[in-house]
Amino acid sequence: MAASTLVSAWGPLRPGVPGLCRRRPPRGLWAHARRLPELAGSGRSVAAVSGPGASGTDRYCLELLRKRDYEGYLCSLLLPAESRSSAFALRAFNVELAQVKDSVSEKTIGLMRMQFWKKTVDDVYCDSPPHQPVAIELWKAVKRHNLTKRWLMKIIDEREKNLDDKAYRNIQELENYAENTQSSLLYLTLEILGIKDLHADHAASHIGKAQGIVTCLRATPYHGSRRRVFLPMDICMLHGVSQEDFLRKSQDKNVRDVVYDMASQAHLHLKHVVFCIQGGFNQPRIV
Repeated sequence: MAASTLVSAWGPLRPGVPGLCRRRPPRGLWAHARRLPELAGSGRSVAAVSGPGASGTDRYCLELLRKRDYEGYLCSLLLPAESRSSAFALRAFNVELAQVKDSVSEKTIGLMRMQFWKKTVDDVYCDSPPHQPVAIELWKAVKRHNLTKRWLMKIIDEREKNLDDKAYRNIQELENYAENTQSSLLYLTLEILGIKDLHADHAASHIGKAQGIVTCLRATPYHGSRRRVFLPMDICMLHGVSQEDFLRKSQDKNVRDVVYDMASQAHLHLKHVVFCIQGGFNQPRIV
């Protein structure tokens, strides 16, 4: 599996939000999503997606996802209508955090923005959210579903640590990052759906890790254009590949082997997800 093959299948990544892409997903999912009410025609209102009484803040989150996380937007459309606005709020929150790293010129500014979101989450749980669209919608979601605060804080903390612009030392570091960001987002989504089940949590953990690994791979051309490489150093060293090989967009066998090993690790997580599903989602979560 060549790195170029992996990227060309999805097209270029949107600048400013590495890993969140502008291209539409495979035809099967898109064909299914087209049957959802909101995609039947551009003239339909946002209320068809978010439910009756959609507000301006609701529209803001919806449009932010459409522009910055189209896949997350489509996935949210597949949820029950009564859960979509909360899912939009969660994913818009994630986009806001994901944008920080590439929208600031200095780490200090990035830390200040992360501090804003930490305080925002604290204020949300004190019923005093700031007058910011995503914050207001996040507050509504928290009130509606009693969302667990620590998952939101984990996402912020991990994104904050990631401001350092350092390559992952090993695949475990990348998986930890994915667990604290992507998996935490999925745990919150399960709470929105009213699902508290150990098997579901276990599946969400593995899905998040797989998603994090694949996102790291897909973002490699974008990061390379900015003279950055974040792929795990242990796998690169194992195959004798340097950062310069990725910056030169080399397609040597050693480079393809790095991509293959990472993709295989993501695939292994998906196999664990199948095992979790076969185990059945019927064991209550221990809170």
